[in-house]
Amino acid sequence: MSGWAKKRFWKETAYEASDGGFKVLLDGRGVKTPAKASLVVPTKAMAKAVVAEWDAQEGEIDPTGMPVTRSVNAAIDKVAVQHAEVADMLAEYGGSDLLCYRATTPEELIARQAEAWDPLLDWAAETFDARLKPVAGVMFEAQDADALSKLSAKTHDFDNFELAAFHDLVGISGSLIIGFAATRDLHPIETLWNLSRIDEQWQEDQWGRDDEAAEEAEKKKQAFFHAYSFFNLSKS
Repeated sequence: MSGWAKKRFWKETAYEASDGGFKVLLDGRGVKTPAKASLVVPTKAMAKAVVAEWDAQEGEIDPTGMPVTRSVNAAIDKVAVQHAEVADMLAEYGGSDLLCYRATTPEELIARQAEAWDPLLDWAAETFDARLKPVAGVMFEAQDADALSKLSAKTHDFDNFELAAFHDLVGISGSLIIGFAATRDLHPIETLWNLSRIDEQWQEDQWGRDDEAAEEAEKKKQAFFHAYSFFNLSKS
């Protein structure tokens, strides 16, 4: 949020319909993004969430307490100006999706991965007509080009705000398919998070909890949950 005021200077926070969306206002003046674009969001629910974040600021402005505003800025200043490039980058996850790379030992982990991840691959095949195949080991193996093309097209279909959320759903989980599953509410978001953590949970079961790793995982979990919430705000 470089370039923004460091202290609260406004008294009233509000929103109004504008440019096919909703503009956030501070004392009647429209908020700007860090890149000086007008902060206009697609839904009333998102506008209300941004207004609530700004209204909660007292004294020093704390950007870390404004996650919706930060995601809006990313959608406007970053995704909107390179939508195709962002979509292409995310679609590439399909070629090396977390769900496709399986352990070769031990049998218990192999079974745990199959039980957790095979249904997600089946769901993607049925929903998008895009079958990704699991492979044993970590050596790269190309996926079906037609399947990847279909998943890429679906990725490009997201608007700027949806794609900003999808970026984190995919990037944090390491899985294009889990990202899509979150946008379609295939499972509760906590279930999808746990499905993305099969390998980490296995390590913890074998060797015990690592406090530093657990703290980092919690940060990622909260970011994953926020991305899901932001995606839903974009279409409310």
